[in-house]
Amino acid sequence: MILEFAKLSILEDKMESFLAAIPKAKAVISQSKGFIAINFKRSVENPNTVVALIEWETLEDHTIGFRESDLFPQWRAVISPFFSAAPEVEHFSIV
Repeated sequence: MILEFAKLSILEDKMESFLAAIPKAKAVISQSKGFIAINFKRSVENPNTVVALIEWETLEDHTIGFRESDLFPQWRAVISPFFSAAPEVEHFSIV
């Protein structure tokens, strides 16, 4: 199992709209092969920062399977209009 950690910087005046778009984003990504689960967490100290914690069966399920699929542009269309900067993405394995 791979955990994708994506730090998302959200435009100040777009947070409520971003939060409202989360169910649609979940519906898109959940169709991807190798997808296990997704959770969004909002920072207490920096309220315009959200992390997406996404579980994948393998790294390639995310980096190739999802990113090269027709689902990826749909995912980006739902969430990227709210970004103030490019997401910071890192992958983690179980230790």
